[in-house]
Amino acid sequence: MSIQKLENHVIVRNEPFIEQAEKLKPRLYESIVKPTAFVEIKIDKDVIHGWRAENTAKASTLPENDYGKKDSFILDFGDHQVGYLSLNIRPVGSPPDAPLKLKLTFGEMPVEMAEPFENYEGWLSSSWLQEETIFVDILPAVIHLSRRYSFRYVKFEVMDTSPKYRVVFENIECRAVTSANPKNVQPNSHQDELLQKMDEISIKTLGDCMQDVFEDGPKRDRRLWIGDLRLQALANYETFKNYDLVKRCLYLFAGVPDAKGRVAANIFVAPTLIADDTYLFDYSLFFVSTLHDYYFSTSDLETLKELWPTAYRQIELGLERLDEHHIVRDSADWWSFIDWQEGLNKQTPSQAVLIYSLKQAIRLGKELNAPETDRLADCLPEIVEAAKTHLWDDTLQFFISGNGRQVSWASQIWMVLADILTKEESRNLINRLLKEMPEVGIATPYMYHHLVEALIVAGEKELAISQMKNYWGGMIQDGADTFWELYNPQNKDFSPYGSHLINSYCHAWSCTPTYLIRKYNL
Repeated sequence: MSIQKLENHVIVRNEPFIEQAEKLKPRLYESIVKPTAFVEIKIDKDVIHGWRAENTAKASTLPENDYGKKDSFILDFGDHQVGYLSLNIRPVGSPPDAPLKLKLTFGEMPVEMAEPFENYEGWLSSSWLQEETIFVDILPAVIHLSRRYSFRYVKFEVMDTSPKYRVVFENIECRAVTSANPKNVQPNSHQDELLQKMDEISIKTLGDCMQDVFEDGPKRDRRLWIGDLRLQALANYETFKNYDLVKRCLYLFAGVPDAKGRVAANIFVAPTLIADDTYLFDYSLFFVSTLHDYYFSTSDLETLKELWPTAYRQIELGLERLDEHHIVRDSADWWSFIDWQEGLNKQTPSQAVLIYSLKQAIRLGKELNAPETDRLADCLPEIVEAAKTHLWDDTLQFFISGNGRQVSWASQIWMVLADILTKEESRNLINRLLKEMPEVGIATPYMYHHLVEALIVAGEKELAISQMKNYWGGMIQDGADTFWELYNPQNKDFSPYGSHLINSYCHAWSCTPTYLIRKYNL
């Protein structure tokens, strides 16, 4: 063990775990993708963000054009790509007597080609906006961009040359990369065309997020988050079956806990393995869930034995947050994610996540005959009973959360998933939720996944399919070729970051329709 200090918190590095994770570093599959068309971006108030791409010519005509100062064009690669751009540039006219200044802007959506990044005023760093300015001193030239980009569209702007020459662009292509092997995916011919399309786009979304680790999004953050990992792993088991990548991610998290034994909410893998200083109540518990799902998908007992102490410690820390009534304490000194929904109180959904992961820990403990299992099994009933006693409102017929006795979608959904009610009670609760539609709703595909799975668990498969079609089907109708980080059908410009320009339009936690369709035979 070694100690690494990051400002005010201490990381305890487990070098054998880190070495194991490095041994599991995946092979990246590469493919060359060429642009399909020139496009113009036009105003259209009827489409999401108010901009649409319109094809104007085939990309194969590119070498027939030459460009000078202030000229620009946009290429469409036909589908979402994650990879490295390369291009050839040659001069025409007089010998180049000044460098070429070229600006490239990458976008997953037409809006990123239309709205100037200079106008961005969100609270996340503008450095996530994908653009690059290149100075080319010697022409002709072959340019290979070293930075990986996530895009469908690329805008080329000739910022300056000189009056004596113009430039021609040739052989523009993307070296797309992923650790997902498409040969492992079993075809799933669905009679319902929308579900079939949903399955295909989910798989594309997942594959583009599978790199050295399961990234949350290849455009922004580009790192390993436990909440995303848990859902990606579930989708992966039904599709690419890259079990070693899940195993690698589990060892990475277990390799850098803090001094209390908490696993971080997310980690960086370059230039070396670094645990972020963000800790989330629910995400730490999802280490248990991810290990549980991995074990019951692989029967890998050796990994379970090695990682059980880390998993058990997350449960211990979760139990420490309970008050004298066995209810998760709600105060200003903690953070549980649950969802980006504004005003959402996290107490009751977090209680449900604790119960959910506690049950999974008990199942894992029984597999190992672990001595800690009895303690967990003994405390489960009192935590469940406390939820029913203190968090259920008989008058409202809903679970309530916080001092304001908030009724939220998240509280009902997670209590159904925690399986503390009878099947009939769960079905009644989820139907009442859909009928009464409490004001504190759902903000992300992450939470919509849990709604759909709660409907399935409660025996409402047809309602689950309807919700999927309305939500992910809505994304498809609005032009998604990979599924998005954020989507609010009532407010399509929604962003918790202050601007839809910074939103991720290929995002891990939105990839789960393929899991739901395949796992539950929807």
